[in-house]
Amino acid sequence: MIEPDIPLSAPDITEADIEAVVSVLRTPRLSLGPKLAEFEAAMAAYVGGHAVGVSSGTAGLHLALLALGIGKGDEVIVPSFTFIAVANAVRYVGAQPVFADIDEETLNLDPAGVAATITPRTRALIVVHTFGRPADIPALLDLARRHNLLIIEDACEAIGADIAGRRVGTFGDAGIFAFYPNKQITTGEGGMVVTEDAAVSRRIAALRNHGRYDSERRHSPLSGESWFEHAEVGFNYRLSEMHCALGMAQLSRIDSVLARREILARRYCDRLRHNPELRLPAVDIPDRRLSWFVFVIRLAASFTTADRDWIMGELAASGIATGRYFAPIHLQPAYAAWRDIAQVPVTESVSARTLALPFFNRIADDQIDRVCAALERALRSRIYSANLRRHPQNE
Repeated sequence: MIEPDIPLSAPDITEADIEAVVSVLRTPRLSLGPKLAEFEAAMAAYVGGHAVGVSSGTAGLHLALLALGIGKGDEVIVPSFTFIAVANAVRYVGAQPVFADIDEETLNLDPAGVAATITPRTRALIVVHTFGRPADIPALLDLARRHNLLIIEDACEAIGADIAGRRVGTFGDAGIFAFYPNKQITTGEGGMVVTEDAAVSRRIAALRNHGRYDSERRHSPLSGESWFEHAEVGFNYRLSEMHCALGMAQLSRIDSVLARREILARRYCDRLRHNPELRLPAVDIPDRRLSWFVFVIRLAASFTTADRDWIMGELAASGIATGRYFAPIHLQPAYAAWRDIAQVPVTESVSARTLALPFFNRIADDQIDRVCAALERALRSRIYSANLRRHPQNE
């Protein structure tokens, strides 16, 4: 198999980022030090609320559910068209994920689909801002209030996105951000939970550090016996000083990063907009600012999953990486028990024809042109082959 020379994603690491990490390595504080506090303060200033750094977005989801009191016997409504961590975190706390369908245009939770899945056991919704496009938060908040439900925003793909000027992640009871290497900004591994509730924030901070609540002494294991006092069962979900230093350096240029990614998305759309076999993501949405995480297209309804996968193979043979965003969670082997329960026809239809194209801060214009040319060649070839199968006399 050819190693792709145009990857699906790539972190954007500068010399300033490297120096920020190296400077921490020259100090004796590699965990629970000043960089964590600085990064949390910077995220709180950028997004809003109280911010707590954790080891990953998945850890953030897990701790948010725990801190909000979700547990055994509860149901949490989630999309199936998302990364599997969303449903896994619900199962971590002993609750049951309930899959609701998505809107065909936005690829986010459909409020009508959510309403249809609410039962007396429903306690919360996890609203994912899919691919960096804000979900219909006003409608979902109204639904949550009417049914006395909590809302957790999974904004792991959506840092900087907003609704009428208000950042996503700040509308619900807690918001989660992630900094994996394919995200808009990265810490290598890492995440952040934001919330307006100081008590929830304090509990998450304790749970990430083995259930320690002594905020005055949390930065030093040498500060006394209180370091060995644990108020409840917690976890090792800490975010190291190196991760935080990288996060601070990356966050300092978030505006230019998001602007660059919007330019890239527009270039893809300009290059592909006249192809009738493709459905492209919306770029301009009233009262919404997108944060471009990936660039995902959909093949026309006449294409099958086999067609999509064949096209991916053709691009791979040309050295171009692509991705299936997303394989529905309820169709994963780990969720076999949900396969026949989930009623999500839009999810299943959409996911069969989605295709993520290479998208990262430093992708060059000529690389985008090459991707688009290879994609259109593959589409023409697949259509031609399909026509031959239907009309072999035309060969």
